[in-house]
Amino acid sequence: MSVSFKTPPRRILVRGTNWLGDAVMTTPALLRLREKFPEAHITLLTQAKLADLWQHHPAINETIDLTDSESIFAIAKKLHDGKFDFALVLPNSPRSALEVFLASIPQRIGYARPWRNFFLTQTTPTRADAVKMHKRSESEIQRLVSEKPEAISQKLKIPKSAHQIFEYLHLVAALGATAEPLAPQLFVTSEEVDAAKEKFCLDKITTPIFGLNPGAEYGPAKRWPAEKFVVAARQIQEHTNGVWILFGGKNDAALTHQIEAAIENPKSKVFNLAGKTSLRELMALLKSCRVLLTNDTGPMHVAAALGTPVVVPFGSTSPELTGPGLPGEARNQLVKSHAPCSPCFLRECPIDFRCMNEIKVDEVVMAVLKIVI
Repeated sequence: MSVSFKTPPRRILVRGTNWLGDAVMTTPALLRLREKFPEAHITLLTQAKLADLWQHHPAINETIDLTDSESIFAIAKKLHDGKFDFALVLPNSPRSALEVFLASIPQRIGYARPWRNFFLTQTTPTRADAVKMHKRSESEIQRLVSEKPEAISQKLKIPKSAHQIFEYLHLVAALGATAEPLAPQLFVTSEEVDAAKEKFCLDKITTPIFGLNPGAEYGPAKRWPAEKFVVAARQIQEHTNGVWILFGGKNDAALTHQIEAAIENPKSKVFNLAGKTSLRELMALLKSCRVLLTNDTGPMHVAAALGTPVVVPFGSTSPELTGPGLPGEARNQLVKSHAPCSPCFLRECPIDFRCMNEIKVDEVVMAVLKIVI
């Protein structure tokens, strides 16, 4: 059942998601919301660390920062001052619904979930195509890897329509917006790109620029081994004469230094920028790359939403659920593991990490070269 409005809402609050990749996957829904209410002032309540993601985005008029140190009552006070007509709650947590309830926003819509339905004026039931991530137990993993391939019947069968972007589109459809899919989209200006390239001494580079993002915040189970990244980067350099930008957070410094030392040579410069860029600079530099070789992590989603092709080894996670861009986009190359226990959705592998170890360097190199040559 759709939400009905006597008059089109003038001030809309969207309670945004808390993680970078999730935030990018909400952009199709936000663009559809903008289509439905072109004259509305749309405010996004977002984690402060993600606020810069939304600069120049046509779906959003302004952001309100959210920090972990703020009490729920302080947040509610900020929202109450915004005098919003209705709130769209994208996360499924009880707290996110309570925030808009305490702010006395008249209409509040979100998915029906335990411990929060009372705080919403209308709840949306789980859509028919939704697939819940199933974290496999160690005993289940051991059983799957011990069975013959033809006997395995418990692997998740995940349709493209299960992708996370459809979760958010389904929610805005309850407001009367179309649920037709769009590719996630982010925006940077040419001036930002030029400034970032100049700051990090990339403005004089005339050979192709490739990005490499070897970390993953969720845990080691999502990381293709560093030594495989090294061999792949060397081989791609030999075929293309390109230069590499290494991306990552401050916690990835040791990993990127290891890779930098292994792939830099007199013929090709490596720019190790892990932990050195702001979010807008990261976006501008990802936009500058001919391709990004990356694990399944936030910058993967950012690059794809900026139009940069990505090559991604997938082992413990599912591209059908959280892959980059619009499901099935040909420009992105997703190299999937065929391990019987994949995807397990665990932070750490309880056995031998076979899902990522079995993804061969040659597969990844060919995927990159398919894009750049």
